[in-house]
Amino acid sequence: MEDWVLWIIGAGALAVGEMLTLSFFLGPIAVAAVLAAGAALAGAGPALQVLIFAVASAASLLVFRPIAKRHLTTPARLRTGTAALVGAGALVTERVDGHGGQVKLSGELWTARTFDEDEVIEPGVRVRVMQIEGATALVSNGLD
Repeated sequence: MEDWVLWIIGAGALAVGEMLTLSFFLGPIAVAAVLAAGAALAGAGPALQVLIFAVASAASLLVFRPIAKRHLTTPARLRTGTAALVGAGALVTERVDGHGGQVKLSGELWTARTFDEDEVIEPGVRVRVMQIEGATALVSNGLD
């Protein structure tokens, strides 16, 4: 089997691993494997292919991974609109279940449903906003 095919198979396996872990660790290495496959297609020897793979892996991990991690952990104070409400606490004002209800969120009354359709939350309980769908807050019982 030709070298470039092995590099592409390796890149595919790394990409699948990235999709399963979502750590943004295997993805940059998969990109480096694709670059090594390109070098193999261009006629580079095995030693040069491995060198390209190693340098590209290190460079992509040192440059792109920190940037991606910063974007994944954007602080709530920088989020705007409904995205800023996800993770916030709310108070149930009318019974909330999988079909509807009402919560007080950031000083305003919002229609709400439970994030878990089988859950029922009674008035007076503090909840956490898990997601916003249109003008409806999907909530879960309890604050962490």
